[in-house]
Amino acid sequence: MRLTDLIIDPSKMRLELDIMELNNKAIVICDGKVKVADLPQHGETKIITHQGRVKRVKWDEGEDF
Repeated sequence: MRLTDLIIDPSKMRLELDIMELNNKAIVICDGKVKVADLPQHGETKIITHQGRVKRVKWDEGEDF
């Protein structure tokens, strides 16, 4: 899968990120879970929700001709 979990510090209940390491990525947060995925070079990344919660993440990629 493209989505990978990010770990939330349980003692602080905070998420700390180094934004220089997370260049060109999408971060999705829902129901206390955090996941990150690389963005495609050319294409669309859609976050599908249902009743205010993330249901699915879809990628549609292409290539320049």
